[in-house]
Amino acid sequence: MAERDRMTRPDGSPIRVVVVDDEEPLSDLLSMALRYEGWDVQTAATGRAGLKAVREHRPDIVVLDIMLPDLDGLSVLNELRSAGNDVPVLFLTAKDAVSDRVTGLTVGGDDYVTKPFSLEELVARLRALLRRSPSLVEGGTPGLIRVGDLTLDEDAYEVTRAGTPVELTAREFELLRYLMRNPRRVVSKDQILDRVWSYDADVRPTVVELYISYLRKKIDSIGEPMIHTVRGFGYVLKAPS
Repeated sequence: MAERDRMTRPDGSPIRVVVVDDEEPLSDLLSMALRYEGWDVQTAATGRAGLKAVREHRPDIVVLDIMLPDLDGLSVLNELRSAGNDVPVLFLTAKDAVSDRVTGLTVGGDDYVTKPFSLEELVARLRALLRRSPSLVEGGTPGLIRVGDLTLDEDAYEVTRAGTPVELTAREFELLRYLMRNPRRVVSKDQILDRVWSYDADVRPTVVELYISYLRKKIDSIGEPMIHTVRGFGYVLKAPS
């Protein structure tokens, strides 16, 4: 990996990550992939050991399996959040039921990957979570997300492009926030429904297409297109090249 692509903490030290998974071969494989990124990796095979590793290692991000021998991943996350620890958490789960994924995000998880998964996708998602972590962005402003000349203020609920205010409805704002939190990453309609509509039974995938068109009229009318359709896969937001 080129040095310019490596992610580090603001002081130049390695990103710290804790991997909590009781499948030793998978844990070893993950550790190898993350160390290849130049990150400092600690592993744990149980929920209790994972909590101890987080307390001692103070990671920048956590990879957390939901199914563990003692405390399940949801309980581990609940303990972390109850203690005021807001470290980004990406869930690993063999479950593919919608309710399991939604539950993980509802209790404070930041993303999930369903087994089996590609290491490349998992690393990309971790990097996306780290990019929006205020503690790791030197000189960054908590609550502000920027992609090119597009800025979203999570605290003030304001959006501007090239300095021009953009008026959005609450749902449009949530959709844009999700896209901006995952720049250059293709997201599917199902993922959007999961994160923005929480899989409301009354919402159909065609609604996603409708709201994407709303955003395009408001965002892309100000400058070069930023919201793109990747046929057969979903949508991606990226700054004009």
